[in-house]
Amino acid sequence: MANDHNAHHTGGVRFCERCSAALVPRPVEGHSRPVCPACGFVVYLDPKVAAGVIVTLGDEVVLLKRGIEPGIGKWVFPGGYVDRGEPVEAAAAREAMEEVGLEVEIEDLLGVYSYPNVTAVLVVYTGVVVGGQLKGNFETLEVRTYPPGRIPWSELAFRSTVEALRAWMARYAESDR
Repeated sequence: MANDHNAHHTGGVRFCERCSAALVPRPVEGHSRPVCPACGFVVYLDPKVAAGVIVTLGDEVVLLKRGIEPGIGKWVFPGGYVDRGEPVEAAAAREAMEEVGLEVEIEDLLGVYSYPNVTAVLVVYTGVVVGGQLKGNFETLEVRTYPPGRIPWSELAFRSTVEALRAWMARYAESDR
């Protein structure tokens, strides 16, 4: 398709929401942004917010093996995108119920993870299981628990997964002293 190159440079946004003209990449405020050559409207591509929660059953952390891309076949804690208008904490709890079958009460903010050239910003909480039964859904290949000393570090899906679990481990180990 002729416009695929342009769509790549405009973040997938191809037409002006105000006048429907085709957008073109132009420098604005030091960044290449989609701009409408007809009316001058500038599209600011916002990040996508995701929420995750690290919970334990007994003394073991709950992880799921992803059944969808990106990261298919790799391990993560429950998490996913926040819906527009949904509180971030509610999204984290919802994702735990959807992905691993556990009703979770959010406790504390563990960290916020963002990286250059990655469109998602991940907000990670700690939580406590208050109900449900450990089981996966259509997005999961497997759900299981790991003792902190046996987390499959080399099989984790994302940099944010590794960094959040390391932060959780530091907090978890400190609380046991």
